Amino acid sequence: MKRTPENKAPADADARKDAKPVICYPVDTLPMPDMALYSVARNKMKLAEEVVVPPRDAATFRVTAGNFFRIVSIKGPQVGDLNLWAAADLSERFYSGKTRALHGTHLSTGDQMWSSFPHMRPMVTITHDTLDWYGFDAFGAGVHDVIGTRCDPYTGLLLSGQEYHRCCHSNLIRALAAETGLPLELAETHVHDVLNVFMCTGFTHDTHQYFMKASPVRPGDFLEFFAEIDLLGALSTCPGGDCSSEHSSDTAACFPLKVEIYQADPGILADWSPSEQSAYSRSHRE
Repeated sequence: MKRTPENKAPADADARKDAKPVICYPVDTLPMPDMALYSVARNKMKLAEEVVVPPRDAATFRVTAGNFFRIVSIKGPQVGDLNLWAAADLSERFYSGKTRALHGTHLSTGDQMWSSFPHMRPMVTITHDTLDWYGFDAFGAGVHDVIGTRCDPYTGLLLSGQEYHRCCHSNLIRALAAETGLPLELAETHVHDVLNVFMCTGFTHDTHQYFMKASPVRPGDFLEFFAEIDLLGALSTCPGGDCSSEHSSDTAACFPLKVEIYQADPGILADWSPSEQSAYSRSHRE
């Protein structure tokens, strides 16, 4: 909700508003992934494992650095919420906010998903996106956002007065707890803001509120990633289905998603090495 202004605009209001925007984090000097190498590698990769995530649920998977994985639509339009951690250290996890600052509100081929401080390194590079044709529509919506956090029981209770336990936040907690043996309350501390895979979102032009609309994903579509480090992943099938109407309920039609893990030819990547953690000294001195 946006309040009606209580103060009269100053005489130079137009001049203040006309100030040109400046990109906060120019990426001209950002090290770029070797997409040509990854293209060669993905054309020779072989399917090694599949994990099917049931509707309104979540599952974990592991990918070794230097290999690929895909999130695949298999039976109907469905949105997925993705969490990533360094396989050996849950404190290193996907940093949605910094990824958004570097690559924008929605991700696609060539963009990378960055890890949290103090590690701050690429966790994955997106190597193929069958929905890259979508771009941004007339409403300002795009696909695969790093805007939304994930549907959760706390906001649900706040807005509806009811508890719902099959939201993405809770799904991810249960999956991580099952994978690691952590109790639910400790697993919850490691669940974080997601990549909303296949979700179609934007901000309204008038109130600038976060909105969702029917996902354009169809069976056979996929988002493909190259693992820059050893990964533990968790994927939740959102209870909102294609997120065309609502989430955090059992109302929407929901479908499974599949995670496909591919083994790359090590010969092609012989000169490749995993991404390194930030070299910042951590002295934090003036």
